[in-house]
Amino acid sequence: MTTIVDTPEEAAALELAPLLIRRPLEAFLDAHGLGSGPLDAEPVGDGHSNVTYVIRRDGGEWVLRRPPRPPLPPSAHDVLREAFLLKALEPTAVRLPKVLATCDDDALLGVPFYVMERIDGVVLNAELPDGMEPRRIGEELVDALVEVHDADWRAAGLEGFGKPSGYLERQLRRFGGLWEHNKTREIGALDEVTRWLGAHIPESGPATIVHGDYRLGNVMFTGERLSAIFDWELATIGDPLADIGYLLATYAQPGDGDSTVASLTTVTRTPGFPTRDELVARYEQRSGRSMSNVPWYTTLALWKSAIFLEGSYKRRLAGTTEDPFFDRLKDGVPEIAERARRTAARAE
Repeated sequence: MTTIVDTPEEAAALELAPLLIRRPLEAFLDAHGLGSGPLDAEPVGDGHSNVTYVIRRDGGEWVLRRPPRPPLPPSAHDVLREAFLLKALEPTAVRLPKVLATCDDDALLGVPFYVMERIDGVVLNAELPDGMEPRRIGEELVDALVEVHDADWRAAGLEGFGKPSGYLERQLRRFGGLWEHNKTREIGALDEVTRWLGAHIPESGPATIVHGDYRLGNVMFTGERLSAIFDWELATIGDPLADIGYLLATYAQPGDGDSTVASLTTVTRTPGFPTRDELVARYEQRSGRSMSNVPWYTTLALWKSAIFLEGSYKRRLAGTTEDPFFDRLKDGVPEIAERARRTAARAE
């Protein structure tokens, strides 16, 4: 499947739209003072939603972020909203890359996109580089999230970015509707969890920025310091414990069985990494927030993951993506839903 072409004419001749078109992108970069000459690009990261490329030309390297190929669910994959958030948080302590240019003109690539700085470092997946201490990695993962939740979103101009009250109820409504859009089959475990979540909604504390996809695979380390948090497309204002639930849902530890949602980053099975309970204890100590309802938030995260990934499976069935990870979702989505059901049962 062709993903990068040189001209709009080449793009128009393809059955499926390419992801990058070099000539109009080069002109855009020229206009923003980002290098000169021919452009090279390669996909980067393990993300399976929005598409991220490292782009290179004379004068430097940058990172471009764009949505996947259409069709897209309503309100999903809004990269310009993501870029707005990154720019708003630039003066804060939140660890993130700097946005350099945004484009809302679909005529260039067929979708909006933005370009950000490239930060040197590593994203941890299956192996731990020499010299990195596992426990410190886990501590940094928690401490950087505490900084996100401590950021003054009102002072950053994010008053209209999300509604600070009713976040959990909206999550249930939104993802319940998304399931109707995404589903390719009936999954009884997911329906059961939907009912359980609605019947056991906890009371939220004060609203904070919520990343929405916070996991080890979405951060970068430079040395032993967490230097950048990526993939903010699901961010909003809401209940910070939703991020803790998702972090735990995606964090593998020794003794865990196979898990689709935790399969992208398996390095935390290495001896020396903190356990999930230790991550919770550190967050509680650093943030001052009670962790008594964490199982509910972990169930919510698994339920949302199943629904979101069913949309990816639907795109795979439609042939609009070539991502081989999506082949796992035929069995993977029901497996996540079943794990959500077990987590809910343990919370009773």
